[in-house]
Amino acid sequence: MDELKVKDDFIKLGQVLKACGMVESGVEAKEVIQDGLVTVDGEVETQRGKKLKGGEIVEFNGQKVKIIPAE
Repeated sequence: MDELKVKDDFIKLGQVLKACGMVESGVEAKEVIQDGLVTVDGEVETQRGKKLKGGEIVEFNGQKVKIIPAE
């Protein structure tokens, strides 16, 4: 499982997908999230702007990434 460290107080779900290379663009992130293909902590998440603060596990297309909170 990959890890992504948050630089600010939070990171949005769409930004996570782009930062980890799961999608090529924000448009693609929006589409896969709206289509219900992305989960956060095992639950389908359809809000691209969902704020992740750390500790969450995002999964898409067989890839998982754990969000590490800012220090």
